[in-house]
Amino acid sequence: MAVTIGVARERAPGEKRVAATPETCKKLVALGAVVQIERGAGSGAHFPDQAYADAGAQLVADQAAAYGGADLVLCVQAPDAASIGLLKSGAALVGSLQPQADPARAEALQARQIVAFPLEKLPRTTRAQAMDVLSSQAGMAGYKAVLIAAQLAPRFFPMLTTAAGTIRPSKLLIIGAGVAGLQAIATGKRLGAQVEGFDVRPEVREQIESLGGKFLDLGVSAAGEGGYARQLTDEERAEQQRRLGEHLKSIDAIVCTAAVPGRPAPKIVSAAMVAGMKPGSVIVDLAAETGGNCELTRPGETYEQSGVTIAGPLNLASSGAMHASEMYARNLLNFVGLFVKDGAIAFDWNDELLAKTVWPERAAA
Repeated sequence: MAVTIGVARERAPGEKRVAATPETCKKLVALGAVVQIERGAGSGAHFPDQAYADAGAQLVADQAAAYGGADLVLCVQAPDAASIGLLKSGAALVGSLQPQADPARAEALQARQIVAFPLEKLPRTTRAQAMDVLSSQAGMAGYKAVLIAAQLAPRFFPMLTTAAGTIRPSKLLIIGAGVAGLQAIATGKRLGAQVEGFDVRPEVREQIESLGGKFLDLGVSAAGEGGYARQLTDEERAEQQRRLGEHLKSIDAIVCTAAVPGRPAPKIVSAAMVAGMKPGSVIVDLAAETGGNCELTRPGETYEQSGVTIAGPLNLASSGAMHASEMYARNLLNFVGLFVKDGAIAFDWNDELLAKTVWPERAAA
């Protein structure tokens, strides 16, 4: 009997993404699966029900129908405990699950003996890149953050030569040079701003410069062994903060992207630094969901402090739901391909990607 894959409409407030697109549904069907999609599941990302039907999916009435008979469920954000209760015992669940963040969710997963794959736990290896949901969604968030900064700024980003005189380009600083930060640098350059990138890891200088940005060197290196940043001493951190505060006085817009998986975001921009910025400056803090890189960030709010606009947007990837869903769904398709073979589920726990992503984790045999 063919494996049944269920996909329901996302229930989290404001979530528009979907875990399977018509494109990936067609490929899942080609793997021998029966795909059940709740009606309207793709509407937030502008994928109509008919497109799913044309791809070979079965449209079902509600979440209970999508989940109830499924051997494997795909999701964007983790279902709540009540929704997990709809899953059949022993089913597999793949998505951004964060079971440790909600005891009720973790208890529900264990009670139903769900084989859970929180993709945020996926090992960061070359082989896993095509399944890396954190990177694909961070790219959309970095792009959108710069557009928000440009919209909030009372200045043009590019240089303009007009009959009324020349407008100098805005100075944009991107804090953090991960996937979101690098996408933000590229987007800022496309909009014509003077872009700088700052990261405690000096080895990312080449990546920043390859995108047309200037690496902001504050004279304090956190280079450590094996490509990882080392902990700065109190004296080094104080000197770094002093130099950064001086530099921010000339910056028109900041996009903060520095994050540490599973931990609160590092505080990089202090209230004193904000007070020293020019009136009309803008801070867009992508790290708002984990507390923010700016001391004054209020998650989910945009407000003005001392003439500086501070935005703490949440779930930015969802604001680009169509392309974000396409990337996310392909990530899931590639991961599911590790264990859905010839219409059946077969887990190979010798595969590091499965063994280290499953929750609770189990060692490879």
